[in-house]
Amino acid sequence: MTTADVRETNRRVIRQFRAGGEVDGMHRERLVLLTTTGRTTGEPRTVPMMYHRDGTRLLVVASNIGAPRHPDWYLNLIADPRVTVEVDGATFEAEALPLLGADYVRMWTELETRYPFFADHQAKARQAKRVIPIVELSEED
Repeated sequence: MTTADVRETNRRVIRQFRAGGEVDGMHRERLVLLTTTGRTTGEPRTVPMMYHRDGTRLLVVASNIGAPRHPDWYLNLIADPRVTVEVDGATFEAEALPLLGADYVRMWTELETRYPFFADHQAKARQAKRVIPIVELSEED
């Protein structure tokens, strides 16, 4: 799939998600729209992705399908952790906080068990000496 194909797919998914209906080829109940601020452009950048709930926490994984580099959305939120989240019919401002230490290890183990494809992504990423980040989207007060 080319970059242009990915962008068009993302635009379609975002449109369908915001319209409130089915999202072709995806599980709507597992999707979140994450809007970051472009680190070089300063423009809003919205991407659809799978999320995972850990109790009340909302988590996303910067797997980039195991690519050697982090996805752009992750690099954006490292530069500016203030993000907008659209999930379950709600939109809210949040702070994006990468998990660290024992919390990261526990969550990665749970994610690999629940979603075995993440183990494949991590194996690919490790070849490039990249650890896949897990990010908590913490609603701002």
